[in-house]
Amino acid sequence: MSLITQRVALARNGANDKVICRMPSGWAVMGDVQFLQGYCLLLPDPVVPSLNDLSGPARTAYLLDMARLGDAVLEATGALRMNYEILGNSEPELHCHIFPRYASEPDDKRRMPVWFYDWKNAPPYDEEVHGELRRRIAALLDNATHG
Repeated sequence: MSLITQRVALARNGANDKVICRMPSGWAVMGDVQFLQGYCLLLPDPVVPSLNDLSGPARTAYLLDMARLGDAVLEATGALRMNYEILGNSEPELHCHIFPRYASEPDDKRRMPVWFYDWKNAPPYDEEVHGELRRRIAALLDNATHG
């Protein structure tokens, strides 16, 4: 089972501790590592190979959820801007990386793609450290939906 399919299955079963919330198009989850506080992903449910495999309405819902999640992360973190990346080269199933970018990042990293960070030595997601931010993002998404 691929990583994205596995993570979606865990989210459906309430066993993915990184879930921010269920969104109309899938699952908002915190990233496995938090070298940039608030890094998260949008995982589609059901899982599809790429954005091009979604129907018009499903594609619109996914992209709207992506932007809504970015808005919530931006507000929750006070980041300078947001970066959105849909790649699918290593994990060939649709998923969007959502990265807050900060003015406080080192000069040699701030203007580069996040892939230049040292992912292997990045701090892992830890509920005790990052849980409050996860809950704040969830609350902002809930308020945007019901407020």
